[in-house]
Amino acid sequence: MDFSALLAASVARVEAGLDRHLPPADARPARLHAAMRYSLMGGGKRLRPVLLLAAAGLGKGGIDPVPAAVAVECLHTYSLIHDDLPCMDDDDLRRGRPTVHKAYDEATAVLAGDALLTHAFALLGESYAGHPALATALVRELGSAAGSRHLIGGQMEDLLAEGKASATADELEFIHLNKTAAMLEASLVMGGLVGGLAEPHLTTLRTAGRQLGLAFQIIDDILDATADTATLGKTAGKDAKDGKTTYVKLHGLDASRRFADECTARGLAAVTVLPGDTAFLQALAAKMAKRST
Repeated sequence: MDFSALLAASVARVEAGLDRHLPPADARPARLHAAMRYSLMGGGKRLRPVLLLAAAGLGKGGIDPVPAAVAVECLHTYSLIHDDLPCMDDDDLRRGRPTVHKAYDEATAVLAGDALLTHAFALLGESYAGHPALATALVRELGSAAGSRHLIGGQMEDLLAEGKASATADELEFIHLNKTAAMLEASLVMGGLVGGLAEPHLTTLRTAGRQLGLAFQIIDDILDATADTATLGKTAGKDAKDGKTTYVKLHGLDASRRFADECTARGLAAVTVLPGDTAFLQALAAKMAKRST
C-alpha cells in the first residue's frame, strides 16, 4: 500500500466534492458565499472526510460517500469559524490565514458559519433522497454529534472551564470527548453507514472514533504547548495564555503523551477487527498520532 498516494487521492476527492457541492462564490449574496468558500477551501488536513471515505471503503454499499464527507467538513468548518470569533476563542489565524471574521467581518463570519451548518444537513437530504433510511441515519448521526450533548456542549464546557483553577480530569475528558472526539466518531460511523456495514461494525467504528478522537485532541493540547505558530497554522501557546483546561495543564507533557499513545492503541485495536482492507485506516490513525513527535 502506498499510503501517501492513497491519502493524496482521498484529499483530492474531498476537495473536488467541496467545490462541486458548495454554492458558487459569485452566487447571490456573493459576500456570504465567498466567505463560506474562503473558510472551507482554505486548506486543512481534511481528516474527518477522509476518515469517512476510508470507513465507507470497508463496505460494499455502492453508494457515493463524497456528499456525506462534504457535509461533515461543512459542519466542522462552521464550528471553527464560530470557535475563532471574539466572543469565543478570539483567534486571528486559522490554517495559516486570517480567520473569517478578520478576512471579512464578524457578522459575515457568524452568517457563513450558520450557512455551512445548515448546508450540511440539506446536502445529506438532497444527496441521499433515493435512500431514505440511509439519509435519516446520516442526519441523525451528524445532528447528534453536532448538538448540545456533544460538539456544542463540549464548547460550552470548554468556555466554562476557561481560567477555572479547580477544573477536574472528568470535566476535561467531557470537553475533549464531545468538542473533538464526537465528530471523528461520527465521521467513521457515517462512512460505515454509507458503506452498508452491519450494526456490530458500526459499534466498533464508534469505539475507534472515540479513542482516536480523544488522542487527537490530547495531541492538539501537546502541540499548542510545544509547537510554533507557523507549524500549527494558528496561534501557538494560546491555551495557556487564555487559561484553558488542557491535558498538559492538568497532567503535564509526559503523562499527556502517554494518554495519547494509550488512546491511539485502543483505537487501532478496534480498527483491526473491522471487515475489509483496514490497512489505509490503520496507517491514517498512526499518522494522526505522529503529529506530537
